[in-house]
Amino acid sequence: MSEAFDDRRKALEEEYIRRKDQEGLDKLRAEMAAEAAEAAAPKCPRCATVLTEVEHEGLKLERCSNCHGVWLDAGELDQLTKREEGGWFKWLSGE
Repeated sequence: MSEAFDDRRKALEEEYIRRKDQEGLDKLRAEMAAEAAEAAAPKCPRCATVLTEVEHEGLKLERCSNCHGVWLDAGELDQLTKREEGGWFKWLSGE
């Protein structure tokens, strides 16, 4: 009878260890995925802060939350200058 209890205790310990190992692996994978996403995110050329994407008049622009620089992809400046004059400059200044 004692042997059955020992076997049961060992099985429960092994299950607990497996569960804790799996939780640790899941946490490590989540951290690695977050680091990979941050590494892949565009960074500000001026201060290396991760840029956030903002939408303005249908265009998606990248803006730095640290130095407040706005960075444009190819062709976006042409699209912005074709719109009403001064409208997007006013938006960038925060007015």
